[in-house]
Amino acid sequence: MSNGRMFLAMLLGALMRRRGRAAAAIGSSAVGAATLFCLAAVCLAVPAQMSEEMRQYGANVILVPVADTSPTAEATQGARLDETSLQAAQDVLGSVAQASSGDVRSAAYRYETVRVNKSAYLMGGIDVEATRALNGHWEVDGAWPGDGEVLIGTDVASATGLGIGDMVNVEYLSTDNLTLGSVVSSDGASQAQGERRWRVAGTVDTGGREDDIIYAPLAALEDLTGTVGAGYDVVELSVDTTTVSAARAVQDLNDAGLTAQDGTGLRAQEISKITSGNMRIIAMLNTLFWVVAVVVLALTLVGVSTTMTVIVSERKKEIGLRKALGASAFSIGAEFYTEAAVMGLIGGLLGTAVGYAMAWAVGAGVFERPIAFSWWLALCSLALSAAVAVIAASSPVRRATRIDPAVVLREE
Repeated sequence: MSNGRMFLAMLLGALMRRRGRAAAAIGSSAVGAATLFCLAAVCLAVPAQMSEEMRQYGANVILVPVADTSPTAEATQGARLDETSLQAAQDVLGSVAQASSGDVRSAAYRYETVRVNKSAYLMGGIDVEATRALNGHWEVDGAWPGDGEVLIGTDVASATGLGIGDMVNVEYLSTDNLTLGSVVSSDGASQAQGERRWRVAGTVDTGGREDDIIYAPLAALEDLTGTVGAGYDVVELSVDTTTVSAARAVQDLNDAGLTAQDGTGLRAQEISKITSGNMRIIAMLNTLFWVVAVVVLALTLVGVSTTMTVIVSERKKEIGLRKALGASAFSIGAEFYTEAAVMGLIGGLLGTAVGYAMAWAVGAGVFERPIAFSWWLALCSLALSAAVAVIAASSPVRRATRIDPAVVLREE
């Protein structure tokens, strides 16, 4: 029998003769591996899933037109962003976030003042699909507007008495003097330029300023005002904060010095109420992970070390006899370290399987999205389990290598 096969036979025999002790050490390693793998998988997956969930609550960066691009400058009255500056901003974000510009969600708004029932309101011209995709938190009762339809805020609905299905007469007011726009014959119909009659498709309730606004497809607003391609007053962007922070995106956008074709500057602002809350939750989760990880590692070390101490104590006579027959301290230490590593690997394998099942259940239950299995994380879990078992066994093994065979055999 070769030395290698003899070593394996001795190792297997030692484990089988003390199945109870080995099971205790494997159990300690399995509990530690399961807990750490589950926490690590959740901590790695949750930021991405949380960022995706947070992106449903709207933009985390907005762009406004300014004549002065200094950080303290306010939006410039009358200036607007055009498609050129919007595309340039998306390209910058795509470069920073290492994604294509098409991956950056955005929604642009053109605002005009209109009159409904003799009262002035703000009307927003929007790309309906882009706005709906970016603002998953908007509570829309009814439907988003289509051709010949508008979406009104709940405060507008309350003030005007309008409801879903009602027809609303909208008059365009010049933003300069708030007088009724020029009325000219258009196509012989009852409607004149600057005046349209639309159906209320739905109402929107956000608890914010959107409740005071009337939304219509951008083409409808351009038809009402008679101006096409006038630009945007505000552009909202949703940046994936798992690849780049919103603050970094804002800084890069402002540093790029982007301008519209007419020279109007662009200034980016971070919507901190969403991004800061997101980052705080992730920071708290990471802190919790490290605290629990340290506690679990300590308990695993104690559990495995205690079991190995008992095993070494039970095998004192065997160790003494082997040393009396010429076995070196190195060979005895190697056997015990290998035994501890094998038990750690078996425990790590079982713990990794259980830990992934727990992480999968957490992902499916909390985020309705199961967490994918990570092979590199599983390999790290196995390696860590074996390393912890070897470290835990170091003190008992050192005592085993110092056993005096004369003393042990005399006691026998």
